Amino acid sequence: MLKPGKNLVLGNIACAEGALRVGCRLFAGYPITPANEITEYMSGELPKVGGYFLQMEDEIASIAACIGGSWAGAKAMTATSGPGFSLMQENLSYAHMTETPLVVVDVQRSGPSTGQSTDASQQDFYQARYGAHGDYEIIALSPWSAQEMFDLTVRAFNLAEQYRTPVYFLPDGMIGHIKEELVVPEKVEVVNRKAPSGPTVTPFGTDDPSLVPEMPRFGQGYRLQVTGSSHRPTGVRDYSPKVHAEKVRRIMKKIAQAEPKIRDVARVDLDDAKVAVVSFGASARPSYGAVKKLREEGIKAGLLRLKTLWPLPDEEFTNLANRVDAILVVEMNAGKLVREVQRAACGQTKIVSLTRLGGVTPTQGDIAQELRRLAQ
Repeated sequence: MLKPGKNLVLGNIACAEGALRVGCRLFAGYPITPANEITEYMSGELPKVGGYFLQMEDEIASIAACIGGSWAGAKAMTATSGPGFSLMQENLSYAHMTETPLVVVDVQRSGPSTGQSTDASQQDFYQARYGAHGDYEIIALSPWSAQEMFDLTVRAFNLAEQYRTPVYFLPDGMIGHIKEELVVPEKVEVVNRKAPSGPTVTPFGTDDPSLVPEMPRFGQGYRLQVTGSSHRPTGVRDYSPKVHAEKVRRIMKKIAQAEPKIRDVARVDLDDAKVAVVSFGASARPSYGAVKKLREEGIKAGLLRLKTLWPLPDEEFTNLANRVDAILVVEMNAGKLVREVQRAACGQTKIVSLTRLGGVTPTQGDIAQELRRLAQ
């Protein structure tokens, strides 16, 4: 592991460091570009801290191992890219139904299919939210630097433990492979799942306002049944409409009601902005530069950068739409986030999309030029 203080590292290494320091002790994965550095680093470092590294036969087995490891008491993580993330979706649906805390890192590359296997994209925006079958809510985070690869990995684990849910971490390949300064703190905040507080436990039900149940582990001495089938708070299968509806509504509500606490955005020069950029990940870096350039030209531009993609910060979009003359949504896909901004804006202001495919980001010049046009 790296020493506390300043280090020069790849974003992917920063992600692995954050996982190790927040207590990840099980990594199960399968090699895939551009996430391989995470897998390689964890294979060398986990045994040094008493953890377990498993290279599985494929991504289906990888996520299954993480689910099992989590129920055995470990903080678990896997890392993949778009095609591997696709293979994990059935078991991720199981993880949502069983309320299994774990972290899935999807270092996004250009698709569909094999696409540009070594080039970055932000095309998995909707795959993260809607990839698995059934009704559920998700938490997904997006970093824009090596430092946030570390910091937000720590937060991803803490959110997974706090809300007993899979959490998705969505860097794009550019941020995974960027090499820049990382400041490693002496220690990080660590949140652990709710342990059973008495001789009996209801693993899938609670009266707590958080709607997050206690989580026993296998081998702890409790009678424990974990099934992806519809089940009662005890874990016993029950296909009745009432039981199923109550279960699904609770796992959705526990995330939805916590959105104000989960929400994490960065606001740049928005107090007096007349035009604004909404962006995330690598796309937000040239967006930031464009905003600062326009400020030098006397144009009141601002940036809303999303560090939490899901749950979507609809309130932020609505408030912004009510204050500015136009919003430019910048992303590395064919236009996904822009749809959500348009929905939340409710026609209150002009929404324009600036996208790039082909594994490249929009340039600072591209973004500045579009902002100048919108500011006229």
